[in-house]
Amino acid sequence: MESIVRAVDVGRGNTKFISGIKNGELRCEMFPSQAHPSETGTEPETWGTRRKTVGIPTGGLVYEVGPDVHLAADVFNANVLQHDRYCDTPEYLALLLGALHYMQLDRIDLLVVGLPVATYKLKALVTALERRLTGEHELGKGKRVKVMRTKAIAQPAGALMHYGLMQSKVAQLRKERSLIIDPGRRTFDWLVTQGMQQIEKRSHSVPRGMHDVLQAIVEGISRGTGSHYRDYDTVDAALRTGKKPVVFQTEYDLARHLPLARKIPQQAVAEMMHYVGDASDIRNIILVGGGAFFYRAALKSAFPNHTIHEMKDPIFANVKGFQQAGMELARATATNGASAGVPPQPDIAAGERDE
Repeated sequence: MESIVRAVDVGRGNTKFISGIKNGELRCEMFPSQAHPSETGTEPETWGTRRKTVGIPTGGLVYEVGPDVHLAADVFNANVLQHDRYCDTPEYLALLLGALHYMQLDRIDLLVVGLPVATYKLKALVTALERRLTGEHELGKGKRVKVMRTKAIAQPAGALMHYGLMQSKVAQLRKERSLIIDPGRRTFDWLVTQGMQQIEKRSHSVPRGMHDVLQAIVEGISRGTGSHYRDYDTVDAALRTGKKPVVFQTEYDLARHLPLARKIPQQAVAEMMHYVGDASDIRNIILVGGGAFFYRAALKSAFPNHTIHEMKDPIFANVKGFQQAGMELARATATNGASAGVPPQPDIAAGERDE
């Protein structure tokens, strides 16, 4: 029987996961990385259809997660996934188990998850997470799943896997040095690799992601309107679509706040350049992540002599790469036996380094 492999990427903004595979195509879904706790699971009262969420029991509480989780939001609810040890929290576990719930499986032979580069460097934390996720879990609504094995990898490593396969360049990438850049909701991650192996001393992440961009704009709107404006999602959508957001029933022009907001990508890229220099030794620069559109200009300014490759659907690039690396690992293990190591393609997933 073929091993069941699934991938989940619990980001600070969205939880992405592979919901299934049909005719070789990876089917991706996501929901906001918000988990709202209660003492007991409650059925939401609605006039129409029931909201698309599930109550995940963990740590003595029930956390509501899912696509419609914004309907459960408390105005004072804090986003708790904003630090390097966020994978230690019950909210992280609730989000991950929520993703497993929507996969509708009762057994997963290999679960692949991703972590920011700075968090991935904390090896004891990575090992603890892999152990925590392996085993049997309750998923709410009477469902359970058994995870036989878990593997955590650095988030941008997934994008490198996916890029190599989609461009039919895996063999070429093995001979080249690459820089993978992943501006996420909370962190700006980058990974430098030689072939498929991570160069750890040149890879890192800093907390200068899209959250900081949105924070700068939200604070500007608050000053401009004399209010305590906090609708981050509306501002995010406005930046992506180019449409003016509606604030107090009036279209609001964000242009006055963009010069300050654009300083965030510039600061993140400047910090990265302490690690990678002018990238003269780097053959491939690959840009992924949900914030790619806003960080593109700062990267092009920093690396004018490079072509920056962008992925289609960049928000799913990492989780697709996790899935592809996991499937290769499962096939190699089945072929060579349980003692087989990680096959050549997913070397980076095993944490191999070239320092």
